[in-house]
Amino acid sequence: MQVIFLKDVKGKGKKGETKNVADGYAQNFLIKNGLAQEANAAAMSELAGKKRAQEREEAEVLAESQKLADLFGKEESIVTIQAKAGEDSRLFGSITSKQIAEEVKKQFDIKLDKRKLELKEPIRTLGVTKVPAKLHPKVTATIKVQVVAQ
Repeated sequence: MQVIFLKDVKGKGKKGETKNVADGYAQNFLIKNGLAQEANAAAMSELAGKKRAQEREEAEVLAESQKLADLFGKEESIVTIQAKAGEDSRLFGSITSKQIAEEVKKQFDIKLDKRKLELKEPIRTLGVTKVPAKLHPKVTATIKVQVVAQ
């Protein structure tokens, strides 16, 4: 019997795949537990529509990520953070990815997830630091963070 998987089934198929499985297995396990549905004409066209919609959505997300990368690539896009520092330009404390994400939200009104910032270790000195940000699997931007004394 031909079925369309609605969820991932280990060893059998992934969500959205169409496969031929045994009739009993399909009726008694997959369809009964909501893991798959029978692959008839209506279900196949619905699956094709969902795939097209998902591809459109992924293209929009990629375009948005590319636009953000272009914005952060401009010379004037510098995230400025004020922090208390000693005489030798070392900070009292450090600047974390969470603080950088909050400052991006304040200055540019862009919601950026702190986990997308690939900050190896917190910033502990004054000056400009380049922080890579993985906006999309295909798009990486470099955010310039300037730490100034308070």
